[in-house]
Amino acid sequence: MHRLPHPAALARPDSLPFRRIRAACLRFLAGCLAAAATGPLAAATLSVTVNDAAGAAVPEAVVFVMPASGRVPAGPPRPAVVEQINREFVPFVLPVQVGASVTFPNRDSVRHHVYSFSPARVFDIKLYTGVPANPVVFDKPGPVVLGCNIHDWMVGFVYAVETPWFGRTAANGATSIELPAGDYEVRVWHPWQRGDIARERVKVDAAATRATLRIDLAPPASAQRR
Repeated sequence: MHRLPHPAALARPDSLPFRRIRAACLRFLAGCLAAAATGPLAAATLSVTVNDAAGAAVPEAVVFVMPASGRVPAGPPRPAVVEQINREFVPFVLPVQVGASVTFPNRDSVRHHVYSFSPARVFDIKLYTGVPANPVVFDKPGPVVLGCNIHDWMVGFVYAVETPWFGRTAANGATSIELPAGDYEVRVWHPWQRGDIARERVKVDAAATRATLRIDLAPPASAQRR
């Protein structure tokens, strides 16, 4: 029958059990240090600017980042909100992660009827005021065009992406995204964009990384009122 060592033997630094425990502790400590080196310490900032063909800033463009290899990290998507204010959708363009729930509160004194026939998400919120009882879950990637069945000029967009790293450009055409250092592909989408999604490969390091993408726009005539 196997006999356990006497406790006094375990306490001796030169004993075999003590050496094994010490080696296991050192391996555990090394693993923790390696994980820390590739964790928060390796986080970086990617600053992206989007311009049109003439070099002017493009606001309300969706910028999202995909890893050059491997999978994106799993995690719950953040909920989001599209308001109706002064008979307009606010924001005009909303990027969300696939699986995110979006609420459509009506801040106006008149009723709205929000809907979409887009393949990525078909839904219909009939005439209402205030906040609808149930949010809309965007469970497929791609663009979703929003409309109001009462006010024909109301148009907005939700764009669902398959990554947690995304943003929307401000009036100066810029946005910043926090993500781990590594190799990525930056992609840009805008509702008035000609052609396919703009793409550019970038290497993000611990220092701030900048990228500028140019897209060709063709605004519809109705966009002049914005």
